[in-house]
Amino acid sequence: MEGLTPLFTGNRDFYRVDTAITVPQIRPADYRLTLTGMFDTPRSYTLDDLLGRDDLVERDITLTCVSNEVGGRLAGTARWLGVPLGALLRENGVRPGSTQLVCRSQDGMTIGAPTRSALEVQDAMLALGMNGEPLPVEHGFPVRMLIPGLYGYVSACKWLTGIDATTFEAVDPYWVERDWAARAPIKVFSRIDTPAPLRSFPAGRRPVAGVAWAQTRGIARVEVRVDDGDWVPAELSPQVDADLWRQWVLPVDFAPGRHSVAVRATSADGEAQPEERAAPFPSGATGWHTVQVVAA
Repeated sequence: MEGLTPLFTGNRDFYRVDTAITVPQIRPADYRLTLTGMFDTPRSYTLDDLLGRDDLVERDITLTCVSNEVGGRLAGTARWLGVPLGALLRENGVRPGSTQLVCRSQDGMTIGAPTRSALEVQDAMLALGMNGEPLPVEHGFPVRMLIPGLYGYVSACKWLTGIDATTFEAVDPYWVERDWAARAPIKVFSRIDTPAPLRSFPAGRRPVAGVAWAQTRGIARVEVRVDDGDWVPAELSPQVDADLWRQWVLPVDFAPGRHSVAVRATSADGEAQPEERAAPFPSGATGWHTVQVVAA
C-alpha cells in the first residue's frame, strides 16, 4: 500500500542514533569481545569464535530509539543473525548477584542492560548480520547487542567490545549519568503512515494505515478514530512474532472538510497505549498519534 511502512527496513534506510562522530573501524582479525566482572569464567572471544558457533540464530526484531517522538520514525525492523545472548552468558557463569551488564563500545560508549532481560528474553542476541548481510559498519560492525523489548540506549550497544557483569548500584552508564531512566522497557506504540499530516485528497473512501509495536508482547488490537466518532478496530497484518511490529489498515469514508484522525494500540497482554502526551525524556514518549487531513 502506498505510504505504508514496509514490514522490513532496508539497511540503508534503517535509522541510526549514536554519539559516534566518526564511525569506528574495527579489523575483523583484531576484534575481541571481553567478558569481565561477575562471571565464573571470564574470557574473550574473537570474531571467528562467534561466527563459528553452532547455535547461531536468525530473528526478526523491531528496534526502537527512546528519543522517538509520537508519530516519529526512529524505529525499524530487520532480520538479525547472531549468537543467543543468554546462552553465552550462562556458559561463562554469569553470577546471580549481577543485575546489570555494562556493555562497552569501541568508541568508549557505555550501555547498561538488565542482566535478567539478557538471560530471559528469548531473542536477545549478539548480532553479527543484518538482513542477509554482514552487520553494516554504521550499525555496529562487527558485533552489536540486541535485547527486544528495551529501548536501544539500554540494550543495543554497537561496536561491542566488552561486557562487564555488575550491578545497577555500582555503575551508571553514559545515558543514566545524564538522567535517563536506568531501566527502559519499550512502551506500546502506534503510528499513522498514511494519509500524511496536512495532506489534501479527494473526499470519499481511502485507507488509513500504519504500524504498531510492543516488542516481546505483540500487538492484539489497533483502533482508529476520525474526529469525534467511535473507535473502530483496524485490520492487522498476520502476527509473525511478538518482537516484530504489525501493519494495520482501516478504510474510511471521508466527507468533504477538515478531519482529525487518531490511532491507539493495545498489546497482547492487555496494556493500552496511553492517551497522555509525554516527551521522550527520561523513559520514552507516550500519547496517541493524531494527524490533521483535508478531504477536498
